[in-house]
Formats: sequence, C-alpha cells, structure tokens
Amino acid sequence: MSKYHILVVEDEPAMLSGLKDNLEFEGYEVDTAAEGNSGLEKILENKYHLVLLDVMLPNISGFDICKKVREKGVETPIILLTAKGEEIDKVLGLEFGADDYVTKPFGLRELLARVKAVIRRTANSGLQTSGKVLAIGNMRVNFSNYEAFVDGKSVKLSFKEFEILHYLWDKRNNIVSRDDLLNDVWGMDYQPTSRTIDNFILKLRNKIEKDPNQAKIILTVHGVGYKLIH
Repeated sequence: MSKYHILVVEDEPAMLSGLKDNLEFEGYEVDTAAEGNSGLEKILENKYHLVLLDVMLPNISGFDICKKVREKGVETPIILLTAKGEEIDKVLGLEFGADDYVTKPFGLRELLARVKAVIRRTANSGLQTSGKVLAIGNMRVNFSNYEAFVDGKSVKLSFKEFEILHYLWDKRNNIVSRDDLLNDVWGMDYQPTSRTIDNFILKLRNKIEKDPNQAKIILTVHGVGYKLIH
C-alpha cells in the first residue's frame, strides 16, 4: 500500500468514485467526502499528503475550506478542482492557499501528473537543509519541520510561503524570475498575476526584513523577479 494518503472532496458521485478508483489503482490510499462540511472536518482531524478539493460544494465552497484550513495552520497541499476557468478564480485559489488548480473537464493523465508533481515537491522540500536551523534576515527557519522563529517566538508561515522561501534560499544570491516561481513552486499551467506573486513576497518580507519598505534580504529585480541575499 502506498505511503501517500489522499483526500478527495467532490459532490458529484460519478466523479468522486472515478477519482477514488483511479488513484487507488495508482497505489494511493484514498479517503473521500461528498460535501464541504465533512471534507473540512476530515482535513482538520487527519493527516493527508494531498487534498483534491472541488470548488463548488454543498454547504461550504472549496475556496472557503481552503481559507479555513490555512487559518488553522494546516499546511497539507491542496489541488482545487473546478469548472470555473476565469483568471480571478485562479488568483483567489492561490491567495487562499491552494497549491495547484485543475479546471474541469480535465484528462486523467493530466490530473495524475499534477498529483505526482505536488506530492514530489512536498516530499522533497527541505531535503537539502534537513534538520538545520537557518538564519534568513530576522528569521530562523527549519525547513525540514516547517518551523520559523523571530526573536525566539514562533512565526506562522503558510506551506506556500515556506516553499517560496526555500526556493529562494536554494537559489540565494541569484535572480529568480516570476516564471521560475510559477514553474518550480506552483507547477501550474497558467500565469498568476504579478500582484499574486508580489503579495507572497510582501508577506515574507514583513516577517524577515527589519524594514520591509527598505528590503535588504529579498530584493526586487525590476522587470525580472527577485533575489535572496545571504
């Protein structure tokens, strides 16, 4: 049996059954929920390696579930499933803490590739710095157990913030473009707005920099991207 445990939250019975069968065929352990409240409860009460979360659900939307679990400090990777394809929905998904976004109808091979990519990124994150506490500006970070501290006090970072910071750290003193972040951190097939990426960088600066308005650790390279100085 696979060591990877996935929760599928989907209210269409045929879709739910099909996803469960195909994921189990690929060797994953699969749990299911057919509406929003039970899905939210399972995410909060269990440890999963990934959640496939439909946006349009009875009782509570996938966006709201995503927002609530992130507010509770749950960092489990989430792939949103939705029939909506407008850019504003994709931006909302990112800002609520989703890790990827697949628009219905989707091909099974595409979805399985996304699942494998997100799990691989999660499983591999922190390997190069496993067990080490790193000093990045004002912050002390342990990427292996997703802990961060400023002045000895625990600081909350979302899973995506940890991934972005880890990526910038691995590329420290080199320019990282927005396309680099999109392809290597999000792994999505669409372009989020520059505002979305800038918002994540701003959140990190507010926790790392002595003066976020005069950044000295995470620099903006205008017209290109960012550079973490160390």
